[in-house]
Amino acid sequence: MYPKILGMDNKIYIAYGKDIGKMASDLLDAENAAALIGDRKKRIVLKPNFVIAADPEDGATTHTEIVVSAIEYLKDNGFDDITVAEGSWVGSRTEDAFRLLGYHEISRKYKVKLVDTKKDRFIRMESHGISMEIAECALNADFIINMPVLKGHCQTLMTHAMKNLKGFLSDRSKRDFHRLGLMKPIAAIADIIKPGLVISDSICGDLDFEEGGNPVETDRMMASTNPILIDAYGASLMGFSTDDIGYLSLAKEWGIGETDISKAEIIELNRPQAEAIKPRGTARALARYTAAEDACSACFASLIHALKRLDEEGLLRGLGERKIAIGQAYRGRNTDIGVGACCKNAVHGVPGCPPKAEDILKMLKNEVI
Repeated sequence: MYPKILGMDNKIYIAYGKDIGKMASDLLDAENAAALIGDRKKRIVLKPNFVIAADPEDGATTHTEIVVSAIEYLKDNGFDDITVAEGSWVGSRTEDAFRLLGYHEISRKYKVKLVDTKKDRFIRMESHGISMEIAECALNADFIINMPVLKGHCQTLMTHAMKNLKGFLSDRSKRDFHRLGLMKPIAAIADIIKPGLVISDSICGDLDFEEGGNPVETDRMMASTNPILIDAYGASLMGFSTDDIGYLSLAKEWGIGETDISKAEIIELNRPQAEAIKPRGTARALARYTAAEDACSACFASLIHALKRLDEEGLLRGLGERKIAIGQAYRGRNTDIGVGACCKNAVHGVPGCPPKAEDILKMLKNEVI
């Protein structure tokens, strides 16, 4: 059965940019993934998110470049037993995602295995009174690299590393998870399956829903050996506290992992760059409350997530006609409301480069609305 987490620490590495493949490679180097895995004969499973067959730019699925970069890194370091495994949600065919995203060609080119977990053999496991059927490929793996998308979810508010493990379940257990309310079952599966590394696709995760359609561009990717802590950090980037995400609270209660992000060591491999912001979907409607000039996508995304949280609480109209300044063009300028280090002269502001949506939300609620 799958072993305990290996080499877990409190570091979270972050890379920014447009070159997704290079960002993934840089993160794998930073984590020294080859040393984490160790024995070159180990069975390695890569677990992306293919909840549905959709273009990653819509904010639902893992960017293919991340998976390819990981395969190339592993191959270059002498690892040959590599499997890409995933099972789309109930009602969708994993095969459709494999085909749309080019995974059959990837499998042939790099000689890696593809496993549709819906068709795998399942083994029944239990944790904290939650029984579930888990794909054999996951339980037999020596090392799992979890590749979730950081995005919103209509029931759990956020989906990321812990929830991405649902793709290892049978459809019957996925239905059971929803019947049981998701929170306790998600914590339970995270107590059973413990990936050795998380490479988080936070490039353009959806603002609201697991199936995409309202992407928020951040041009950001993250890595950590601590799946619980990176979930807690991801929540803060989206404007949530640990207490808002029920399965994170349970993970803390059960002693599965650390959720206090003040204990995280955040290591940025580079800095985000200012660029034209072109929000889509719901993000476009929220952007009318902003005055962005030379803003970085990661900073702008934090503001959009904070505005979304305000809207959900019915407080967004409290801004009235006031707009929130954001971007490098505001350096040295006096403004009313500003977000990020570039707007440090704002009357009402929040520091950070980029700031977390959770901090922006607190500032807006305490000082502006």
